[in-house]
Amino acid sequence: MSALGAAALFAGCSDFGSSVRIAPPGRAIDSQARSSYRVLYSFAGAGSDGFKPQAGLIDLNGTLYGTTTFGGLNNHGTVFSVSMTGGEHVLHSFAGGVNDGGYPYASLTNVGGKLYGTTYADGANGRGTVFSVSTSGRERIVRSFVKGAYPTASLIDVKDRLDGSTTEGGAYAFGMVFRMSKKGSIHMLHSFGPSSRRGAQPEAGLISVNGTLYGTTVHGGKAGWGTVFSVSATGRERVLHGFRGGPADGATPAAGLIDVNGTLYGTTIEGGAYGWGIVFSINATGRERVLHNFVGAPADGAFPVANLIDVDGRLYGTTIAGGSGCGSYGCGTVFSISTTGKERVLYSFAGPPDGLQPKASLIAVNGTLYGTTSEGGTHSCYSTGCGTVFALTP
Repeated sequence: MSALGAAALFAGCSDFGSSVRIAPPGRAIDSQARSSYRVLYSFAGAGSDGFKPQAGLIDLNGTLYGTTTFGGLNNHGTVFSVSMTGGEHVLHSFAGGVNDGGYPYASLTNVGGKLYGTTYADGANGRGTVFSVSTSGRERIVRSFVKGAYPTASLIDVKDRLDGSTTEGGAYAFGMVFRMSKKGSIHMLHSFGPSSRRGAQPEAGLISVNGTLYGTTVHGGKAGWGTVFSVSATGRERVLHGFRGGPADGATPAAGLIDVNGTLYGTTIEGGAYGWGIVFSINATGRERVLHNFVGAPADGAFPVANLIDVDGRLYGTTIAGGSGCGSYGCGTVFSISTTGKERVLYSFAGPPDGLQPKASLIAVNGTLYGTTSEGGTHSCYSTGCGTVFALTP
């Protein structure tokens, strides 16, 4: 199950995937920490406002910027800004079609004060776009994909170029890693395939460590449960780890990686001792270790989709389910975990008027964590709400 599949997970609160879920035997987890939490903004999904934010936020000069996958004037998604006090402004409503992109899933990237991002669909070839937008809302399409298709990942700024990935397309239709100038000239650095055993469908963003790119694929590998890979500057790919699924390993890594002192950390949606996903670490030689097995509601989170972040040596993340906030599956959590595997739940989402299903990574600004939930809030795009921007001080 990919992150896009997980996006529809709780429309009917049904189970998903094929990993077995096991009820944990009275296992102790650190109790939910006392944290200061507030909803900064509830998306309305009406008029020019967007709904269903599935990407994280970025901070630029004290203002937060992000995207919504749907809504806006044309219902193709938006780019928005929100102040630290909750005032929101729509910078751009995507129009779709051949002249604009549509349905952004990824976070924005700040490059010298200009914001760059990707849309999953539309553009000149209907396969998605790379776009730029100023903080005043002036948008342009930098590239419409031809060989790649359907990007869901954010871009990274590396030595005055943009590196990224697409979930499909490339030489074998399993996705690709690309390198692009800010003017739109693109180079296909690596195509996944021809066999999916080497990884398929990179949904998460890349990171660059000492000139080498690292990422994950949600499918492929020897067992078919996804991979951790590296790609050199010349396009040579190496599979560092193929996930095995089951109780001893994770499955389906929809999130990207972070580098903390030379060790990479990430999550998988499924697998692990209880089937609710894991947090893992992996070194440059491919030695992987499971740091935490998610237990699920009500004591713990379940199904982590978003990247982790590092704040002073401690890792923070979100899960789209689990927690003590609502229902048998829970509405999602914010958690922290040490690099040795000690985890605690910082907040359990409760559903409308609170947030629900945080699918995006967090950012830390002056000791406060900011993020989005794809549903929840005070408005009713669905029965489960239009989504929120929230702030949490651990």
